[in-house]
Amino acid sequence: MTNTLHIVECPRDAMQGLHDFIPTKLKARYLNALLKVGYHTLDFGSFVSPKAIPQLKDTAQVLELLDLPQGHTPLLAIVANMRGAEAAAAFEQISYLGFPLSLSETFQQRNTNIGIEKAFEVVQNMQALCQKSGKTLVTYISMGFGNPYGDPYSMESIEEFVQKLDSFGVKIISLADTVGAATPQEVTQALGHLIPTFEHITFGAHLHCTPQTALPKVQAVWQAGCRRIDAAMMGLGGCPMATDDLTGNLATESVIDFCSKNYIEHGLNMDMFKQAGALATQVFPL
Repeated sequence: MTNTLHIVECPRDAMQGLHDFIPTKLKARYLNALLKVGYHTLDFGSFVSPKAIPQLKDTAQVLELLDLPQGHTPLLAIVANMRGAEAAAAFEQISYLGFPLSLSETFQQRNTNIGIEKAFEVVQNMQALCQKSGKTLVTYISMGFGNPYGDPYSMESIEEFVQKLDSFGVKIISLADTVGAATPQEVTQALGHLIPTFEHITFGAHLHCTPQTALPKVQAVWQAGCRRIDAAMMGLGGCPMATDDLTGNLATESVIDFCSKNYIEHGLNMDMFKQAGALATQVFPL
């Protein structure tokens, strides 16, 4: 197994819940700084309803301002329906489309305005679109460690979701702790079960957490054999559709700290990371 932890940087998740609109040119400037760091993937924007996420209504305009040399960090865009998927797939610069599929019926409705049954139809159609357009679909299993709504949850239901996604041909699945409720033990148990059971699927972890729980959760991801992890600089952001109070993203600094302490490769240029961090203070209200 590789000794590298592949970091998916998520400025999109850091920005989406902010009330004050970040100017398009400033967004692009920050993303261009992140593109120099050497991340595995950059979750840069989304093609969703501007009424739902007004902060990211300019994703197409931002994309035009990005410096994307040959061999650049692959870009991922979040989409919530086929209209968004078709819009994102039309851009040659985008490599990955990400769709939030939820174990919670309540959250699926809140996040995408459709139920789980319909969401599976959307995933199947998105997978076909991705195959046709040369993109890769990343399916996020939201509320992957329980939910605050009292909706049913079990390890068996996660496995059923994965089996269905597998039947569609989905190859990348990220288990998401949408509200930061998972314990490190739960993270290790879930991923530690799925990874050897579905060896041909790449599993990732998208964890929301507090500064106190960040390092234990990164360790849990690594111990489970997961080598793909989402993070956001300074732990900013959260999902505005989940609860009224945002639980921040896993801080990229915590992932780097874990890797450094355990002699694990992360592949990032730390000088460029520091430069991007300095710019982040201009982008986000700290």
